[in-house]
Amino acid sequence: MTATVSRIQYHPVAVVSPDERESFCAVPGFSPVCPTALARQRPDALWMLRGDGDTMSARCALWWERTPPYAGHRLGLIGHYAARDATAATRLLDLARTDLTGHGCTLAVGPMDGGTWQNYRLIIEFGDEPPFFMEPAHPAGWPGHFLKSGFTALAHYYSALNTDLLQQDRGLSDVLRRARSLGISVRPLRMDHLPEELSRIHELTIESFRDAFLFTPISREDFLAQYLELRTCVQADLILLAEQSGRLIGFIFAVPDLLQAGRGVAIDTMVIKTLAVHPEFRGTGVGRLLAARCHAAAYGLGYRRAIHALMLDTSAARTISDRIARPMRRYALFACPLERLG
Repeated sequence: MTATVSRIQYHPVAVVSPDERESFCAVPGFSPVCPTALARQRPDALWMLRGDGDTMSARCALWWERTPPYAGHRLGLIGHYAARDATAATRLLDLARTDLTGHGCTLAVGPMDGGTWQNYRLIIEFGDEPPFFMEPAHPAGWPGHFLKSGFTALAHYYSALNTDLLQQDRGLSDVLRRARSLGISVRPLRMDHLPEELSRIHELTIESFRDAFLFTPISREDFLAQYLELRTCVQADLILLAEQSGRLIGFIFAVPDLLQAGRGVAIDTMVIKTLAVHPEFRGTGVGRLLAARCHAAAYGLGYRRAIHALMLDTSAARTISDRIARPMRRYALFACPLERLG
């Protein structure tokens, strides 16, 4: 049997003009990109791949300035990735790596939309649970696109499911006693002071994740712009702040799984997106206290399940999640050394 050889002619399009950027954000059949968010992310290049019949077959954004530090490499990021098939994917990723190499990058990482503050990672084990709110969504074949192009997994992540919000974290009573002795209190977010609350959360987030994997700072203005967009999606009682003498030392950020409503079912699941504790208070149980209070608050609001979302396999959050939840989905972030290109 003779192998089928693709005869599609692909033509790269460097996106420069406003009209081209508009097309990049709204390629038919691909997830839309918010133009405002794209502007905040400041990509260094945008590429589209035009196939036969003037069809847009693939797209990506590239970053080589202001990328995260990593093990002596200069990283180049590939984000807003989409490809209709494996052939277009290979052409696009080859183009992306060539461009990143030309700008001095030594390691290509993707998919990542400019940094860990934005969408990144691909699902590599889907499991039985349906997609949840704010989770990456893509065709099952996309991890294979990266693997076929010479990428390997740089990091693994997972999401876990807790189906019993009333179960007790063993040792929580000791955590509560320690918190009382330290004068730590927990309260919900004040929606009537949202910009001020988010400013404090931004400051703590920068401090808490300063040494995290692939961390890059984000400005207060960009942080507020990104999270104020979620104003209509949040419930204040699911966003809890831990304080000591008025100083913010930890927070947990959770949202309803709004995708359930789109499937025509009652929203009975919350999604915990972020848990942060100030470095001075690590090991005191503040994270466990916040998680327990968040689960209890969710149960009181009528939720019956919690998804601990998108945790790095080696993160401290995993030690908390493993006590009360089981893995439900796995993800990977991919990388390719650019010096191997000939």
